Amino acid sequence: MSRTSPHRHLQESELSRRGLLRTAGGLGAALALGSGAFAATTADAAPSTWTHPGMLHNAGDINRAKVRVAAGTDPWLSGWNRLVANSHSQSTWTNRATATVIRGGTGENYGLLYNDIAAAYQNALRWRVGGTEANAVCAANILNAWSTTLTAINGNADRFLAAGLYGWQFANACELMRDYDGFDLAAAQDLMANVFYPMNNSFLTNHNDACITNYWANWDLCNMASVLAIGILNEDSAKYDQAVTYFKSGAGNGSLAHAVPYLYTDSDGYALGQWQESGRDQGHTVMGMGQMGAICEMAWNQGDDLYSYDSRRFMKAAQYVAKYNLGNDVPFTTYTWGTGQNCSRSSQTVISAASRGQIRPVWAMLHFHYNRRVSLDDKYISAFYYANAPEGGGGDYGSTSGGFDQLGFGTLMYAK
Repeated sequence: MSRTSPHRHLQESELSRRGLLRTAGGLGAALALGSGAFAATTADAAPSTWTHPGMLHNAGDINRAKVRVAAGTDPWLSGWNRLVANSHSQSTWTNRATATVIRGGTGENYGLLYNDIAAAYQNALRWRVGGTEANAVCAANILNAWSTTLTAINGNADRFLAAGLYGWQFANACELMRDYDGFDLAAAQDLMANVFYPMNNSFLTNHNDACITNYWANWDLCNMASVLAIGILNEDSAKYDQAVTYFKSGAGNGSLAHAVPYLYTDSDGYALGQWQESGRDQGHTVMGMGQMGAICEMAWNQGDDLYSYDSRRFMKAAQYVAKYNLGNDVPFTTYTWGTGQNCSRSSQTVISAASRGQIRPVWAMLHFHYNRRVSLDDKYISAFYYANAPEGGGGDYGSTSGGFDQLGFGTLMYAK
């Protein structure tokens, strides 16, 4: 079995999806050519023209779901039925906006925020797909209330998780509602720029004054996702570029080469990539598929193909994680990193079986991209997705925060 060093060089010259669209003449050419790496003379940059909606869902995704659900066609109808059955998607949901959200330490109340975000997102989906005005009003009211009330995110180090996770999720709900008359886009943009972004930027820059490798990949990833989402929502090129650059070459564990430190080929010839948290537990490892997947999908909808960056390194990781969580063996190389403020050495010598097989709604996005958009054999990703379809969302996977780390409903929105 082959593997590479965790420090193998990234392929900085890959052609962006946007550049490919420009040079090859359209989406058909991008799909035909976009699965590999290509030489280019220009680096990725924020789009000159922003696409809206253009985060987790684009206009085509929304229209496809709308048409298929109206026609009663599966699997979209089954995905829709999961959405309308969720208590968070009801137009009677009442927001619980508060000025200070606390995650970690005394006085935790962050459940107020992640439940309300799930409700805003799900009501926004019901409006976009089903056309029901009551759901639009509900989503707008939730987002407006938080946009004009929230002033701080506090707590111990976990406050940076809150700023990252709920930053990109809140921005995604806003993106779905941005053209709705009753939604205050300007207030939401101010909230994202003045409350969420400073914390995202602080973490990615300083890592809470800890050793650069102290925090797991997901800490970087959720903050990168938030910066990217804010860049799109606010049409802020600098923030968009900051997130994409960190994905490719950031110093922390969330950048691609650090998040996927070792590569292999299994006995059936499938390329696999060891995930940075694999020796920790599988719940956080699967969470990583959702966080990095969100970054890749948001960038894709603005014209950048991070899914295939560095010879599809993320796909290799997703195949590895799916294969192991399906009950199969995978290779594992001892993972060593520095912890705390003094970079005290710590190592994991075996993959962790803790929470193995945990179900989170992260696989539809990956399967329908790799298998349907770019026609690749995603054997393990596909198997794990279909074993647990149709996907639900926040509220369907437990009441604690882990069940809300992904917005979900991938079957409804990504099936092709």
